[in-house]
Amino acid sequence: MIIRFALAKGRVAKKAIELLVALGYIFEDYSEKSRKLIFTDTTGTVEFFLVKSPDVPIYVEKGAADIGIVGKDVLMEHPAQVYEMLNLNIGRCKMCVAGFKDRPILYGKKLVVGTKYPVIAKEYFHTKGQSVDIIKLNGSVELAPLIGLSDCIVDIVESGNTLKENGLNVLEEICDISSRLIVNQVSLKTKHELIDPIIKEFKTQL
Repeated sequence: MIIRFALAKGRVAKKAIELLVALGYIFEDYSEKSRKLIFTDTTGTVEFFLVKSPDVPIYVEKGAADIGIVGKDVLMEHPAQVYEMLNLNIGRCKMCVAGFKDRPILYGKKLVVGTKYPVIAKEYFHTKGQSVDIIKLNGSVELAPLIGLSDCIVDIVESGNTLKENGLNVLEEICDISSRLIVNQVSLKTKHELIDPIIKEFKTQL
């Protein structure tokens, strides 16, 4: 019986693979330059594949993967029927509202918000009873307020350097973001003898 991991490409996957190796799983066929899609450890009991972040919860929810590692922002933006088991504290940052420091958000007036995260943005302003016009963007959202496309933006902030370089500031913090370990609901029951020890081992690495 194999336990299959779905990992979000990039820094999250790199750190997750390091954790797996630290736990004793050896993936001889893995390298960052490899074109293979699935990598299996030398014991044949654990394997992983790399996908884009928004796809991780889908693979786990549908049972194509037993365990997934992905950012909390993805889980908030793309809700899925999975169990969120651990906060791995990988890639810690914050989801924030940002804009011009000298132009505070005028609540009560309809806001135009540029963001890669329309679900998170809409929910945040809805809880404040604020009417918003959400503009979904895929590139550099910092550009939106600079050219008058939006009043503010909702985006992930790490160092804040990109904001500062463009004359923008964090106006409000929405929530903390970091990578989470999620598990398929059926797998947690049917493969618990294999999954429980893996979760416990991950805890020892935190």
